[in-house]
Amino acid sequence: MNKFKLGIDIGSTTVKIAVLDDNNNILFSDYERHFANIQETLQSLLEKAVAELGEFEVYPVITGSGGLTLAKHLEVPFTQEVVAVSTALQDYAPQCDVAIELGGEDAKIIYFTNGIDQRMNGICAGGTGSFIDQMATLLQTDAMGLNEYAKNYKSIYPIAARCGVFAKTDIQPLINEGATKEDLSASIFQAVVNQTISGLACGKPIRGNVAFLGGPLHFLSELRQAFIRTLSLGPDEIIAPDHSHLFAAVGSAMNYSEDVCVPVEDIIARLKGKIKLEFEVERMEPLFENQFAYDEFTKRHSSHHVKTADIASYKGNCYLGIDAGSTTTKVALVDEDGNLLYSFYSSNNGSPLATTIKAIKEIYTLLPPEAKIVQSCSTGYGEALIKSALMLDEGEVETVSHFYAAAFFDPEVDCIIDIGGQDMKCIKIKNQTVDSVQLNEACSSGCGSFIETFAKSLNFTVQDFVKAALFANHPIDLGTRCTVFMNSKVKQAQKEGATVGDIAAGLALSVIKNALFKVIKIRDPREVGTKVIVQGGTFLNDAVLRAFEQLAETNAVRPDIAGNMGAYGAALLARDRAHAKEAALGVPAQTTMLGLDALRALEPTHRNVRCKACSNHCLLTINDFGIDEETGKHRRFITGNRCEKGAGLAEEAAKVPNLFEYKTHRLFDHYQPLSKEEATRSTVGIPRALNMYENYPFWFTFFTKLGFRVELSDPSTKKTYEAGIESMPSESVCYPAKLSHGHIMNLLEKDIDFIWMPCAKYERQEDETAGNHFNCPIVMSYSEALKLNVDALNETDIQFLNPFVPYHMKDKLKERLYVELVEKHPELMGSGPAPTQAEIDAAVDAAWAEDEQLHEDIHNKGMETLKWIEEHGVHGIVLAGRPYHDDPEINHAIPELLTSFGLAVFTEDSIAHLGQVERPLRAVDQWMYHTRLYRAAKVVTQRDDLDLIQLNSFGCGLDAVTTDQVQEILEGSGKIYTVLKIDEVSNLGAARIRVRSLLAALKDQSDERAEQNAIEGGCPVCGIDADKLEADVAAREAVINAKTGAREAEAGAAVAAEIANGKGSTCSCGTIDEHDGPHVREAESTAFPKVQFTQEMKDAGYTILCPQMAPIHFDLLVPIFRSNGYNLELLPAVDHGAVDAGLKYVNNDICYPSILVTGQIMEAVTSGRYDTDKLAVIITQTGGGCRATNYISLIRKALKAAGLGHIPVISLAFKKLDESNPGFKVTATMLYNAIFALFYGDLLMQCLYRTRPYEIEKGAAEQLFDYWMEKCKLQIAEGEKFGRYKKTVRAIVDDFDNLPLQGEGTKPRVGVVGEILVKFHPTANNQVVDVIEAEGCEAVVPGLVDFFLFGIAGSIFQQEGVGKSKKGAMGAKAGLVAIAKLRKPMNDALAKSTRFEPPTDIFELASYAEEILSLCNSMGEGWLLTAEMCELIRNGAPNIVCAQPFACLPNHVVGKAVIKELRRRYKGTNIVAVDYDPGASEVNQLNRIKLMISVAKANLAEELKAEQQHSEEGSTTEFHTESEVETTRA
Repeated sequence: MNKFKLGIDIGSTTVKIAVLDDNNNILFSDYERHFANIQETLQSLLEKAVAELGEFEVYPVITGSGGLTLAKHLEVPFTQEVVAVSTALQDYAPQCDVAIELGGEDAKIIYFTNGIDQRMNGICAGGTGSFIDQMATLLQTDAMGLNEYAKNYKSIYPIAARCGVFAKTDIQPLINEGATKEDLSASIFQAVVNQTISGLACGKPIRGNVAFLGGPLHFLSELRQAFIRTLSLGPDEIIAPDHSHLFAAVGSAMNYSEDVCVPVEDIIARLKGKIKLEFEVERMEPLFENQFAYDEFTKRHSSHHVKTADIASYKGNCYLGIDAGSTTTKVALVDEDGNLLYSFYSSNNGSPLATTIKAIKEIYTLLPPEAKIVQSCSTGYGEALIKSALMLDEGEVETVSHFYAAAFFDPEVDCIIDIGGQDMKCIKIKNQTVDSVQLNEACSSGCGSFIETFAKSLNFTVQDFVKAALFANHPIDLGTRCTVFMNSKVKQAQKEGATVGDIAAGLALSVIKNALFKVIKIRDPREVGTKVIVQGGTFLNDAVLRAFEQLAETNAVRPDIAGNMGAYGAALLARDRAHAKEAALGVPAQTTMLGLDALRALEPTHRNVRCKACSNHCLLTINDFGIDEETGKHRRFITGNRCEKGAGLAEEAAKVPNLFEYKTHRLFDHYQPLSKEEATRSTVGIPRALNMYENYPFWFTFFTKLGFRVELSDPSTKKTYEAGIESMPSESVCYPAKLSHGHIMNLLEKDIDFIWMPCAKYERQEDETAGNHFNCPIVMSYSEALKLNVDALNETDIQFLNPFVPYHMKDKLKERLYVELVEKHPELMGSGPAPTQAEIDAAVDAAWAEDEQLHEDIHNKGMETLKWIEEHGVHGIVLAGRPYHDDPEINHAIPELLTSFGLAVFTEDSIAHLGQVERPLRAVDQWMYHTRLYRAAKVVTQRDDLDLIQLNSFGCGLDAVTTDQVQEILEGSGKIYTVLKIDEVSNLGAARIRVRSLLAALKDQSDERAEQNAIEGGCPVCGIDADKLEADVAAREAVINAKTGAREAEAGAAVAAEIANGKGSTCSCGTIDEHDGPHVREAESTAFPKVQFTQEMKDAGYTILCPQMAPIHFDLLVPIFRSNGYNLELLPAVDHGAVDAGLKYVNNDICYPSILVTGQIMEAVTSGRYDTDKLAVIITQTGGGCRATNYISLIRKALKAAGLGHIPVISLAFKKLDESNPGFKVTATMLYNAIFALFYGDLLMQCLYRTRPYEIEKGAAEQLFDYWMEKCKLQIAEGEKFGRYKKTVRAIVDDFDNLPLQGEGTKPRVGVVGEILVKFHPTANNQVVDVIEAEGCEAVVPGLVDFFLFGIAGSIFQQEGVGKSKKGAMGAKAGLVAIAKLRKPMNDALAKSTRFEPPTDIFELASYAEEILSLCNSMGEGWLLTAEMCELIRNGAPNIVCAQPFACLPNHVVGKAVIKELRRRYKGTNIVAVDYDPGASEVNQLNRIKLMISVAKANLAEELKAEQQHSEEGSTTEFHTESEVETTRA
């Protein structure tokens, strides 16, 4: 029988096979989409091969993201797919330099020059094949259809490919605004290109011959073209094989093993028998137990009907409502009594206008002659376009329309939940007015369109998908994070044989979890309300409705027209407004809407132009609706502009102050640099990025005073971002940081001598009562990442200076600047004499004064603007963010959007000085920019003519803490909190809805206040008739042209006028104290009472719960507390329940460690296992600039939310933080014992991990480890003595030295470094040590003691750069010497051992890191993380997993940003950075770790071979000697 090689590639969406002969010729190959039935698909492909080739035996190999579990069960070898692809490529095109491969949900780049370097997408599947499929669905086509459209594109729109969901949010408005499918298709492909390059290249340029592989690049010629265009490839540099989609299958066949050979029929037989795979994805309870439960449910819901009337027999006035949603178009027609005459609901098929016209034409044909439409109103995403095109009378924000419909349907309603195609809203109602509106943030994960797209990807209609969900037995738990993560989990569950029903039910539950825990942020189901109305198309899905009722523990009301409530509300609004106009004007209402003939004649056209009104050069879409009969002019509707200039609304905006504009001008344009002739020294370039939006005036004045010419980089544009895309080391860092790469590139094109971008750990302290005044980790030292990753800096004579400077200490700053500039860089000081210390001092004094002047000017401008809004009766919005949110490319012209609504815009620093928060706040107030945010929020609570909107950059870890605190300050005083999430995407659709919802809610509140005042005091002004006022506004509105934005401007002015009148100094009823000024209101205190742990509590034996953070070490620490009278209980290692509990109680964007810590505690305190009246919690606090210091505030918030605010939370910290617990003290003896406990922890961990992979008797190492753990715990409980400790460590090392092992040193050593909790906690890192050992490697985890030594050493290394005191440094040195003495016996024992190495001295570790970055990098794990990677590489473990929580800010700099430099310095470095998150795909993490390990094994095999050759030649070499460390640029 013939023997062939068989390669099987099981991807996320397809199965591919290739059968090869001995010469690697392809005898048979094919692929099929598997729609989740992997085993059947593979079986059918193999049967096809047998039909063509006859029976044969095979050497099978499986590869691909979906092949892992199957390979195990079929007992077939598995090869990592990147390895398979590179094998096939080197065979097919050895000249290849870089390969780009896109799959269903993986994207990979392989570099072949200077050794193989492979990259694979991490946490996000944006920009892959499944993303393209999702986008195609949106345009009502498939991937090939997109390709056809893209061939004829004319222009490209910016679209986010980081995430399918964000991209939808970008594309939908473009569709609604009339962009062509051709342009959209090309834009989607361009987005994929940008995502691949920025997300994967991560700082490594793509040069040379490039191969394009994988399905999407094989079948989509236009996607290939987009890559070729962006990378500027010549025809000779393109490698596009005909079978590129089969490369992984072909390559896996080439990696066959001669030991495994089976008849192909055997594999087919095993697949026929359906291999049962175990569940790895968590499962949940079914939605319905049985048919009876479902029948009860349908019976209950079939009773909620909207009143209807017959259109055919109706006579009288009708009112039309149109809801042009993101994915569907809805139309409703009501009569005088609000009865529904006509209802229409349809997918808008990419053209909301055409769909609407279709519905209205139908209404005109159904309407009897005696009935006529007298008023019309549009709402929803496409509101402005529809209103303009059809000349409707009204437009209203969708939140108001939904509220109107629900309140009419059931006046008792207290909560409305609306889930649409891509947005979610929760409207809380109090006293029949809107109390608060919550919308999903920038992300639309878990909305209706996601379910629809998913159903299609599995070849199901939505209806069948839902049916399958209702009675599924094991719904899969998909968590509540991003839809792309869910995709990966779904794929994993499919591989385990989950049914489509299990998936559908899991999706329904996850949509609701997302709505409840993430959007509405409820902790307790009772918070939803008693009378809940659910609406929006997604709730027509019974599975989703059932999931909602299950999780919210309430019976909801679903109107029979749930999907059409927006249009129904708009129709009711049209009716009420028509009545108001009739009352005001005394004439019957008449509609301006186009009649049937005009509709038939309407042939809209659209074209694109570039707006030249400012530097943004927005691409505008001009929709032309033909010539207006009355005016004789073209009726046009313009969209795509980020402000209102292009739409011709600048006049309205120009009238109100915009302090963002003022501040940009004051920061940058205010300063004129010296000319080349005037400058006596060299030219310095300063990037217009990050903290230069705060510090530029200081540095400009400093350098100018010394005679330098200052050159500023150009203002940011999209091009700035694209210019730096190749050098970004982390795809998940915030947009402001990404932009800084482009600013460096921009400066390199200018005529300068050096670039100045110093690091500063602290900003100046503006509020003495704040806990600290750190910069955020990115602002502090992102210039380190730029220095290490922007290759262009090494190809130029321009120097890049980024020293740490004590920016907050004037005198130390003078000394530091003299050293850093004059002493270290005399060559940059110009031709004359170098500046003296006195000249530097004078320049710093002048710059300091200018900095103070800048802040004074901004304060004065704030006061002046407050006075202006009082005089003009205008409402003000404090648009609060960071200084760099002043950059128009970052804020996407949101300030201009607000001024177009007639609102004055303040920056947070223009009013923060007027407020003082009462302390202690709940959050630890440790970052200076945030102190400003809190003070600005306080000011807003004290005035009724101000509200606050917070800007939040996607991926900003710190805002997970600040947004909650700002929200608490505002809502505590009855203000509405609005946050706008922004990133590289500039679609303002969601922002507009949020702003208008805020305005509508403010208007409701002011109406209510006016009514209250009228009832209470009969005040002549407060008693203004709100309806009359509204009628007046409506009448004026009718006169205004149908331009978008103009209505909103009126609305803003009306709200302000009403508030001003409602509570102004003109009030004669004496209820307002004259001295308070016109707009003062009572604000609640911001202080958060902290519950102390008292001596009485200790004596009463309170249980103190401690979260598990590092299982080995924490187990050894517990006895110390117990033997000192504390009833401490260490919580068990975390399960998934704790993760769920954490997600429920913390902010959406908080890091994984925070979720785990809070989740463990909340799961325990709510479990019923403890008496909550005799319970306390303990948590560590570092006092540093990362979020770990705020764990305590997160726990307090969660406890309060659960009604357990009386439980004290004890802070375990070695710094003076604002905490006091009289009943808890760490004594010197406890501390002494803790040191021994940590030593034992490090030692036992090292011994176990070193020996376990090689043990002869399985379990022997673990047994020995357990014995010594128990012994050490007993000794520590008794109180450890130095003498006994010396003996113990020797005995431990001896025992492990004598443990029988085999094959030592034959396995690759894989290091694990990273964020401290993720590094040590098995749940947080998905059992990474077990994974490494299961893959046949040895795990090396650096100890915990070094982390504490790193903290102590900070005082020594941060004297100059940060301004730490000499006294602190001396104390630190003494502490380190003392610990080194205690550690010496352990180090000696390890040094004598044949198996183990002693840990490297902390100063030596620092010397490794110092070659790469500054030792002032102290946030998070700081320079220690870099040092540990160097140490691992030098000690024979060059393979490293660098583990961090998703969006961990310090790790962007000290982790991901240094990898490129480590690869350059140390040959054979093999590092994979893995982001961990509750929603992250384990399949993807595993795949990437396996990829790193497969490279490790190949490297080790080569090394052993080389060693063997050397020994045969009589010489030996050691891996990675100093001489082998490359110090020249590759």
